[in-house]
Amino acid sequence: MDEKQNDIRIVVVDDHLVVREGLHMMLEIAREGFTWLGDAADGAEAVRMVETLQPDVVLMDLGMPGMDGLEAITQIREQWPHIAVIILTTYDEDDLMLRGLRAGACGYLLKDTDRETLFHAIRAAARGDMFLQPEVIARILVRTTDAFHPTPSRPQAEGEKELTERECDVLRAVARGERSKEIASGLGISLRTVESHLTSIYTKLGVDSRASAVAVGIKRGLL
Repeated sequence: MDEKQNDIRIVVVDDHLVVREGLHMMLEIAREGFTWLGDAADGAEAVRMVETLQPDVVLMDLGMPGMDGLEAITQIREQWPHIAVIILTTYDEDDLMLRGLRAGACGYLLKDTDRETLFHAIRAAARGDMFLQPEVIARILVRTTDAFHPTPSRPQAEGEKELTERECDVLRAVARGERSKEIASGLGISLRTVESHLTSIYTKLGVDSRASAVAVGIKRGLL
């Protein structure tokens, strides 16, 4: 695929050749602003490829021989936090969803996801947004509520700042995939106020994107 200046540059990581070839073909046929940079068969190869190619978005499987997807996500996000990672897997498990998001992924999709949903997720990730389908968000919120809120044993670390109630409302809306205009409408506040809350959230959580804010929010039990 010929690379264009504004194309979203993609690397695919999966241990099954047929999956990598299928995604390659899908992205080539689509011609919707995507550029295929390459593919890797395991996590270690993925990290090396990301270092060399510096893609915008990585589509990452979880269950692979050698270095698995979770470890690869952790290493990629630690070394290149500007590169977005979307989990694309067959594992429909709440625990893996949480672990993947905590590692820094900005989306969790199953391999039976339709093409348009996948493309939408890629575009959202390239913008720095989180993309989670409503049913995934519902499962995560149930798990995080059950797992974290009844047991407030995690002490607030030195330097961490608490979010206000309204900031938590905004963060939850971000986790649902709402854009700023939708958040403003839903909460009955102005767009400027939403952006102000987002800036404050980013500062308090020490992040620079919606995806990272949601991931940190999940880690801290804020969602």
